[in-house]
Amino acid sequence: MPQMIINGRKTDAISGQMLDVISPVDGAVFTQIPRGGEADVDLAVKAARIAAEGPWKEFTALERGRILVKLSNLILENAEELSQLEARDTGKAISSARNDIQVMARYFEFYGTAADKVHGEVVPFLNGYGVQVIREPLGVTAHIIPWNYPAQMVGRSVAPALAMGNACVVKPAEDACLSVIRVAELGLEAGLPSGVFNVVTGLGEEAGAALSAHEDINFVTFTGSNEVGVLVQKAAAEHAVKCVLELGGKSAHVVFNDVNTKLAVPAIVKGILANAGQTCTAGSRLLIQRDIFNEFIDLVVDEFSKTRVGTPEMDLHCGPLINKSQFDRVNRYLEKGKKDGLKILAQGQIDPGVPETGYYVTPTLFVADNHDSDLLMQEIFGPVLVALAFDTEEQAVQLANITDYGLMAAVWSENGGIQQRVAKEMKCGQVYINGFGAGGGVELPFGGVKRSGHGREKGLVALEEMSTTKTIIHYHG
Repeated sequence: MPQMIINGRKTDAISGQMLDVISPVDGAVFTQIPRGGEADVDLAVKAARIAAEGPWKEFTALERGRILVKLSNLILENAEELSQLEARDTGKAISSARNDIQVMARYFEFYGTAADKVHGEVVPFLNGYGVQVIREPLGVTAHIIPWNYPAQMVGRSVAPALAMGNACVVKPAEDACLSVIRVAELGLEAGLPSGVFNVVTGLGEEAGAALSAHEDINFVTFTGSNEVGVLVQKAAAEHAVKCVLELGGKSAHVVFNDVNTKLAVPAIVKGILANAGQTCTAGSRLLIQRDIFNEFIDLVVDEFSKTRVGTPEMDLHCGPLINKSQFDRVNRYLEKGKKDGLKILAQGQIDPGVPETGYYVTPTLFVADNHDSDLLMQEIFGPVLVALAFDTEEQAVQLANITDYGLMAAVWSENGGIQQRVAKEMKCGQVYINGFGAGGGVELPFGGVKRSGHGREKGLVALEEMSTTKTIIHYHG
């Protein structure tokens, strides 16, 4: 039975309570996790504080980095075990789960090798003064991670925090946390001191709320819904704690009439089907220039219609949605699209061999006459793509930016001027030109604007987010 990791030890919740973990594959309970609460969070934060100000503080940046690289290697050595846990927990295709584990390992490798590359600076100042700016860890960092990519998210969030010398308390989603627990165990094997990497499982409204509101944390990173992100930020603000929030998206593909169809069509279809559309960066809006609309959408329809949905071991395009709540939510949007007058152009197929009790939905491609439908304005978090025509470059930009979200976008054109103009006008954190995704993008700064959140993860900028500066002004005469 999975247990929490607090102060280097496996432990159950102080209350003794457990939570059922339900498989999205068949809707059945397949294990239980501890139902951690405020008392468990407090123990984990205290353990992290002792570690951050004690043994972990004595490690040099080089030593921290070597431990993270060792952890990366241990992840790769245990990749198949971790992949099976991830696939069973989330329902995603086994090939996708395997990719997620590789990406997680890459995060620990990237930040492990970067740990001793973070340098301070000397600032020219008045005569008789020497000024240094040094970078220091924040202390105890809290990490509330979602269920859609638990393995990737723990790497993306925890690796830079550890590289900078922080001690971490992680609260994974109750729907999918098994890979996170296992990686914390491997962290101890790699040489992380007790209390440096703690994992508290439980409900978001209990353990997650307690962690974001704890008076002795120094930083919170949260990935999830906008509604919960606001609550996390309010709780952290009570103690003037900084947050990095990634709160979803409604990403648009903008397809111009000189598009390279061989590049664009498969990337667009894959961009909405990855992880059954349960991805903040999912390309859920397809804006196509009107004079090629019919020709281009026919190609997308042909590709989209080949989509198949199945269990992880079937290794098809899509797996099930994570839980009953998400299953009902996506089906409500599908019905809403029909009521709004959107036309269904193509649908995928659910494999007849899947369990009837699993949370499988049919991938669906709609076409709309305008941008008024909720399916074009709200994040669905499922394999639902909506196409819409535009006439001019200016209209394309206006439609791309019309939603409250601003996480990612793609521009499809062979014209260099269009590429640069449109990319610069996009109100979002990442813009792809003639591509979408990029295999995890560990090296690429990532985050949103507007209601997609603030702050940045990935790349070297994450090391800055996970640390603070101290300016030392020395008068020497």
